[in-house]
Amino acid sequence: MLKELYIENLAVLERATVALGPGMNVFSGETGAGKSILIGGINAVLGQRVSRDIVRAGAEKAYISAVFEEVSDEVRDKLSALGIEPEDELIISREITADGRGTARINSRAVSVSALREIGGLLINIHGQHDSQVLMDPARHLGILDGYAEDGETVADYQKSFKQLQDCAKSISKLRQAEREKAERTAYLNAIVGDISAVNPEKGEDEAVEERFKVLDNAVELSEALRNAVTLLTGDDESGGASAETASAYSELSGGESLLPELKPLCERLSTVGIEIGDISDELSRILESLEVDSGEYARLSARREELTRIKRRYGPSLDDVIALWEKSAEELEKITGSELELEKLLQKKDELLAEVSKKAENLGKIRRAAAERFERQVEDELRFLNMPDVRIKVEFERGKLTQSGMDTLEFLISANRGEEPKPMAKIASGGELSRIMLALKCVLAGRDDIPTLIFDEIDSGVSGRAAQKIGIKLREISRRRQVICVTHLAQLAIFADEHILIEKKTSGDRTVTEIKSLDFEGRKYEIARILGGDNITETVLKDAEEQLLSVRKEQV
Repeated sequence: MLKELYIENLAVLERATVALGPGMNVFSGETGAGKSILIGGINAVLGQRVSRDIVRAGAEKAYISAVFEEVSDEVRDKLSALGIEPEDELIISREITADGRGTARINSRAVSVSALREIGGLLINIHGQHDSQVLMDPARHLGILDGYAEDGETVADYQKSFKQLQDCAKSISKLRQAEREKAERTAYLNAIVGDISAVNPEKGEDEAVEERFKVLDNAVELSEALRNAVTLLTGDDESGGASAETASAYSELSGGESLLPELKPLCERLSTVGIEIGDISDELSRILESLEVDSGEYARLSARREELTRIKRRYGPSLDDVIALWEKSAEELEKITGSELELEKLLQKKDELLAEVSKKAENLGKIRRAAAERFERQVEDELRFLNMPDVRIKVEFERGKLTQSGMDTLEFLISANRGEEPKPMAKIASGGELSRIMLALKCVLAGRDDIPTLIFDEIDSGVSGRAAQKIGIKLREISRRRQVICVTHLAQLAIFADEHILIEKKTSGDRTVTEIKSLDFEGRKYEIARILGGDNITETVLKDAEEQLLSVRKEQV
């Protein structure tokens, strides 16, 4: 339970130590005295979000610590999981600086705020006056019923199977998407391979074709040049050409070789030139014959040139690039295989999981419906005690598709008056009724968790008279099993306190401060009288307050 709360520089609260005991602890005080600050401090030390505005004006930081004793085994296990050695006392603290930063500690060990929330959720359950709004939201009713049914293991088992079904469906979707992408890729690769294969290019072919095309494209001019060259070398009808002239020159000089030895090497050279001119002439004549343009070859070569240019433009830029892409695409096509067998297995697994999840959803629905009957009776019993004698509670189920929560959606209906059919709480329940319904739920659910401390922050909102007295009796009843901390404005609740703590706002110099003190019997008598009579505390009111306190004391004895 929560043994002690220490708060420093929190809003208007400069410094306070609040000692709490087992049973029912009541906080009271005038409106605006700072009761909400205490609850805010507890929320902060439990890891809830706070703003830097919570730091007292002029202070550098706010500090809150809470001491717990007799913590549960579940809390000890959670501490061990966080690497914190459990001790006889558990001390949780939180520091918030004026610039919005802060630190959190558990037993002097620095931890994250999320770790505080984990531990805090096992130590204290806070019910504020606005928490009744969960009753106005049908989407949260299923969770309330599951908490009552204690079907956590069944729900977890169902959710595990449902997750497997979801994962299987995702795998099927991904595989089908992959198959679609694979089909698109295959079509793309087939188009490339087919297009290039139709041309069937060879490495370096484009250069060879281009060279031959240039020759054929210029064959007429080349032929004329070659023909003229042959004529100049071998002669025609009018001239003997270079060959004949060279022979004549040789004849003129050869007769003088005996007389002039220097002519001999020159004659030999002329002889060689004559032979070379003849060979060149013969080679040129052969080339000239080859230059005879074949129109069919020219057309074929032109078409081939266009084909090679097209595939280079599309897949190149070079023909080597085209051939590399061709080979790579063909290789990738060979590696692409179908996944029909894997898809078939997944579809079969999905059918099996769907049957399994549907069966578990059916079983979960049966458990919930059985629990709903007990839930309706017990909540009605609690509400009749809380001064709602004609109340009827109904859990209305609707069956839908499979979801993370099962196949059920439900809503709590209520009829507060005899003869009226139950209708959604959000439409007909008043604020006072919602407060009592929420208290009834807390009572019904109290035995189904191990949270040792329950905080009720102005749960008496909207109620008075006999109904308020019944709420006080019910809170005292809960406090015999759990520690209860109650913030109230009503004497009917305050008189049941085992520990009564007064919160007062006072002025000190030019500052407003909040003071907290534990009340003895006399102090309680005056506080109850203040709640009953306001500032006009008469002897009659004091006597009434004393009698109420004594009557409760007698009942406890």
